Amino acid sequence: MGNTSSMLTQYDIEEVQQHCEDAFTQQEIVSLYKRFCQLDRNNCGFIPSDEFLSIPEFAVNPLSQSLLRMLDGLNFKEFVAFLSAFSPRATVHHKIEFIFKVYDTDCNGKVSFHDMLRALRDLTGPFMSEQQREEVLTRVLEEAGYTKDSLLVLSDFMKILGNSGLKMEVEVPVD
Repeated sequence: MGNTSSMLTQYDIEEVQQHCEDAFTQQEIVSLYKRFCQLDRNNCGFIPSDEFLSIPEFAVNPLSQSLLRMLDGLNFKEFVAFLSAFSPRATVHHKIEFIFKVYDTDCNGKVSFHDMLRALRDLTGPFMSEQQREEVLTRVLEEAGYTKDSLLVLSDFMKILGNSGLKMEVEVPVD
């Protein structure tokens, strides 16, 4: 699985579907496999992070650098698991877990004010001053019952975002 010269077996498809908690249909998994094979230009079964920058929608994403650290060296199963957070069938919990990983830049299981500020900086670019970012972030944290010194864990993200009606969806074109 992962090599462009091989084909997905029904077992592979079911295994990947189970791994991504049924976020994708079997037909979508086959389409994702075709896309994976296009990105796996070296036919090694893994996609280096720089290949993701060849996807125009990814390259212009303001969080692309944060996402790249999550992507380097993905095999097909990991590729589908990564994308599953964007499936309309993914649970809110799964989507929030994904967002938490994006913000947890040092992978220590905690998100600091500095981590959130970095993501906000990536998202706003030159359209907000650093002082404005800090003020907005401080206000949001205080409204949620936290301070600038709080280290948020996944359960905190669940508490803050759990009832937000979070939408993170992409459509997987099916051949």
